[in-house]
This record gives sequence, C-alpha cells and structure tokens, in this order.
Amino acid sequence: MTTLSLHDPLFRVYAIAAAIMIIKMASMAWLTVYRMTKVKAGFRSPEDARRSPYNPAPAGEYVERARRIHQNDGENVPLFLAAGLLFVIAAPPLWAAQLALYGYAATRLLHFAAYLTAQLHDVRAALWTPGSLAILGMAGYVLARAVDG
Repeated sequence: MTTLSLHDPLFRVYAIAAAIMIIKMASMAWLTVYRMTKVKAGFRSPEDARRSPYNPAPAGEYVERARRIHQNDGENVPLFLAAGLLFVIAAPPLWAAQLALYGYAATRLLHFAAYLTAQLHDVRAALWTPGSLAILGMAGYVLARAVDG
C-alpha cells in the first residue's frame, strides 16, 4: 500500500495533477466574473436580466461560454479527484499513474482551450474522450484490485 505523502512518487503525481485541476476549476469562477465585468453583462439570476448602470446589456454568449466551461469542470473534475485518489491507494505502477493522471490533466487543459476558443464539438469531444477513459480506467483498476483483495 502506498503512503499518502508527497515523498511517495505515486502520490506526488496525483497531488500535482489534482492541484492543477483544482486551480483550473477554481479559476473558472474568476474567468466568468472577469468576463461579466468586462462586458457588464451576463448576470445569471432573473433579476439580473433587467438593465441597470452596471448591466447595460443583460445576457451574452461571452459570459455564458465561461459559465458552461465551469459547469463542464463541475461534471468531470470531481470524478477525477475521487478516482485518482483511489487509484493511487490501489498502488498502480508509477508509469500508469503518470499516464492516467497527467494525461487527464493535459486533456482537460486542452479541452478548456478548445471550449474557450469555440472549437467544433468534434474537437472538444476528441479532447474529452481520453480524460473520460482515464477516469473509467482508474476506477476499473481500483475495482479489480479491491475485488481481488
């Protein structure tokens, strides 16, 4: 069994990938706020749809795109954090952890760039798929190790 310490190379790989994903996901709220203040639009609650001095143009794809990226992270990153931690506890080979954990982080960052720059769905899907498969692979590995005892 691996120890959950930054001195353990396996856990360090998880910690780095997890920290990158946490920072990226938390930053999405700031990107949304930045876009809202830049265009003075895109507020979300019903009362925010009324024009005001600070919201002269309610709505806006510019803000909604950042909000959708944040929502997408909320649907995917928590699964990675849980599956990745369980994966590390299951003690896979270091190369497998590096491939799955760093691979996931890299594809999520590329997915973010594709989403932010309004790339076709096909491009986003091609970048989302490897990350999703990494989560399923990690969870499958954990399940197999746990069943075998």
